[in-house]
Amino acid sequence: MVRALGANTTASFNTAVGRLALTANTTGANNTAVGKSALNANTTGHSLVAVGATALDANTTGIGSTAVGFNALTSNTTGSNTGLGYQALYSNTTATSNTAVGLNCGFGITTGSYNTLVGKSAGEAVTTGTFNVAMGESALVANTTGAENVALGAYALGRNTTASRNVAVGRLALQNTTTDGGNNVAIGYTALSNDTSGYNNIGIGYGTAANITTGIENTIVGMEAGSANTGMTTANKNTIIGAKCSTSAVDAAVSYTHLTLPTNREV
Repeated sequence: MVRALGANTTASFNTAVGRLALTANTTGANNTAVGKSALNANTTGHSLVAVGATALDANTTGIGSTAVGFNALTSNTTGSNTGLGYQALYSNTTATSNTAVGLNCGFGITTGSYNTLVGKSAGEAVTTGTFNVAMGESALVANTTGAENVALGAYALGRNTTASRNVAVGRLALQNTTTDGGNNVAIGYTALSNDTSGYNNIGIGYGTAANITTGIENTIVGMEAGSANTGMTTANKNTIIGAKCSTSAVDAAVSYTHLTLPTNREV
């Protein structure tokens, strides 16, 4: 091992395996560095785990981070984060309390904190966005500064960049929301999948409200409910309940309620 722990003075309980691993460490204790240049710049940071070449190699005084994988948390200096996977949290510098698990997961985060990202490329473009949760391949993959979003499922909220406070559960749910669409709830495969800038919408069910693009404050529940009506693209303040329930004409300026009940049901 060339220069592993080469600058260590009084620190104890450190493990360094690999060329330049923990080479600048002076008083930081309870660290584990395995791989070329792992924790290379660390001086006083403690309770760190870096496994993989250049993992946490820029960390200086940050404490309690775990990086497993080539280039995982390679830019981290002072934050406390967990990055597991090839280039997970690659750009993270001073952000803290981020968890990223998966190849390129959270790659672009710089100072955005309190994000939880799981899955290949999940939250890959997030930079300063905070309090986001993304689970599934490419969930929230384009999000940059959007905050407090929840995306569960492959490509859920996949094109979102700056919109905030959305909940998307299911593959491709809210996949086209970009900048202005906020406070939407979409549960189900492709639910609200074409919403771009609509906000305060609720779509629950397989394929529900798939035609809404800029409409606002709609509540649509049921498999493919509201999806057969092209007039729903810009419609506002509608309530539609029932599988494949729709209506031939919806006035975008007027609230409309349409309810389908099961046969032989009395109300």
